[in-house]
Amino acid sequence: MSTKHRFRDKYRIELREKDHLPPHVHLTGAGVDVQISLETGEVMVGKAPKVVLEEALAWVRENRIALLKEWNLWHP
Repeated sequence: MSTKHRFRDKYRIELREKDHLPPHVHLTGAGVDVQISLETGEVMVGKAPKVVLEEALAWVRENRIALLKEWNLWHP
C-alpha cells in the first residue's frame, strides 16, 4: 500500500499495489474506507463526511493521470 496524500491529520489517499479492478484509490482514516474510481473520479463504494469527501475527490481528480500511471505499473 502506498500513501499518496495525507490531509486533516487523520485521512489519507492510498493506492494499493495488490488490488482489484477497476482502477481506484482508497480514502481511509477515522473509520472511513471509500473507494474512488480513477476512471471517473467518483465514489465507487463507501461514505465519508461531505467536507472530507469533497477535498479527497478534488485531490484525486487533480492527480488522476499520475495515479493511473502508477496503477498501471502495479497492475499490468
